[in-house]
Order: sequence, then C-alpha cells, then structure tokens
Amino acid sequence: MPELELRALAPDVYACLQPDRGLGFSNSGLVGRGRGLVVDTFWDLAHTRALRSEYERVLKRPPGQLLNTHHNGDHCWGNQLFPEAEILAHRSCAERFGRERPEAMQALRELVDHPDPALRALAEALAEWDFRGIELRPPTRVLDSDLELDLGGRPVHLLHVGPAHTAGDVIAHLPEDGVLFAGDILFRLCTPIGWEGTTEQWIRALDRIEALAPEVIVPGHGPLCGVEGVREQRAYLRYVREEAEHFFRAGLPVLEAARRLDLGPYAGWTEPERVVFNLERAYRELRGDPWDAPLDVTALFRGMFTLRRDPDFPRRGARAETA
Repeated sequence: MPELELRALAPDVYACLQPDRGLGFSNSGLVGRGRGLVVDTFWDLAHTRALRSEYERVLKRPPGQLLNTHHNGDHCWGNQLFPEAEILAHRSCAERFGRERPEAMQALRELVDHPDPALRALAEALAEWDFRGIELRPPTRVLDSDLELDLGGRPVHLLHVGPAHTAGDVIAHLPEDGVLFAGDILFRLCTPIGWEGTTEQWIRALDRIEALAPEVIVPGHGPLCGVEGVREQRAYLRYVREEAEHFFRAGLPVLEAARRLDLGPYAGWTEPERVVFNLERAYRELRGDPWDAPLDVTALFRGMFTLRRDPDFPRRGARAETA
C-alpha cells in the first residue's frame, strides 16, 4: 500500500505528500471548493488510486478540474483515474505530453537481471512503480498565459513560469489562503533536475514565488515549506552554475566536475548525484545551445550511477579546485 500523508493547509485545501525516497516520489494537492481542483496525479495507477482514496475522504464528489503542472509522468500518468475532470495545462506541456511512454518505463523496470549494472540499478529504483495499464490522458484545456480560476468564490491563480524545470511549468497560487503549489519548480531538501529551460529562468520562477510570499508551499518533491525552501534551492542553482563556469573554462568533463564539486550543505539532499544533470545543463548554456536541446539522459543516468559508487562522493569540505 502506498505511504501517503494528507495534510490540511487551509479550509478545503490539502496536500497529499509522498515520502521522498528518490525517483518518482512526488506530491499532489486538492482544492475542495467550487468544482474542485486536483493539482497533479502520481506516476502509476496504484499510487494514484491511493491518492484518489485520500481525496475522497474530504471531498464527497468527483473533482471537476485537474491541473498538470508539467508533462513529466510522475505528475500526470494517473490522469485517467479522474475521468470526470477537465485537465488544464500549459500549451508547452500539452505539446510534450506523450514524449515519455509508460511502456518504455515498464521495460526499464523489468531489467533487474540485466548484465549492465547501471541498468540494473535503474530497474531497482523503479521497483516501487508499476506502469502497466496506464492510458495517457492529455490536457483538455490548454493555457497560453496565466489564468485565474474561481473556486467557490475564492481565486486560484495559475501562473506559467517556464521554461524552467520544463517548458510548460505552471504553479498554482491561492492568495487568500497563503498556499502555493509549486510543481517541480521547487524540490525541497531534494536535488533538483531540469529538463528544458535555463537556470536563469528557473531562478526567475523561484523569485516569482518568493514575491508572492506564500505561507505554505507544496513542492513537487519533498516536505512542505515556506519561502526558505525557495531561497535554499535558488542558492543551490546559483552555486552549481557558478562552479560549472570554472569547470567548463578548465575543460573538465561533466562527470569529473561532479566529482570535484564541493556540495557542502547540499550533500545531504536526496540523490545528490543528480548534480550531473545540473552541471550538464549549465554546460549546455555555456556552449550556447538552445534551452530545449535534448540531454543524453542515458549517459547522465550512468554518470549518476558512477557517482553513487564513488566512496569520495559527495564532497563536503572546502570549495572544490577547478584544475
């Protein structure tokens, strides 16, 4: 049975939190006013069924609307279990919706006996999930800009802040309740990964959240927080980008840069080895590549696997040398 925690944040406003155990353990939200609004589903049907059961404890009718904050499967592959809901997302999310395939993830999950140790490790990381039976249900209402919803006379502001984590990132702000659902703009005490967009735009997205001054933020991954979570992740992104410039100018490959980078206070975040993604993203920007240039995901996951096996990773001491 999936381990979920339903937290009341304000009258008729809830977060459903999964413990952050790494890959795929995301969060969701519910606004039980008006037609009802769910913010994100989970990565597979079993976890999303448990999510729906939690929401049925506090909302005695099917929710009429569902927001996908972006197109990654761990935030939208359970959409089919809310068949009554209109699905809202930004146009850039809708355009990328089918790029990730559940059947491909299921095939990776079943490589537990593969001779390649990196693929075996990935299969083990996916063991919690079962991607069978998923039918992708794409957005039915597409946003081209910000949108204000009226839920029972209370506003919910849907704000497009991408391309940051992905091209279609949307956050949901409830100004009268002091609550904000950040999607994967915010990873709390959890090493972020960015796919499309730029570090600068991601930082601007975090700045926008901070300026809204919510009392409670529901991150895409990790525990609830206030604006201190925004400040911590912004500091991480700035630090990695600054260090990446030194490593890039010195001609170091990404994996070697990741080995040398002193992660300091960020070493204790979940999956610190994801820094290889963030360094590669910074290198992409330093090369002048487009913000949506594809990443070599297989190579980067192999780099993460290599770092996990390195007894000297993560570095926590003095600032890393660049050469």
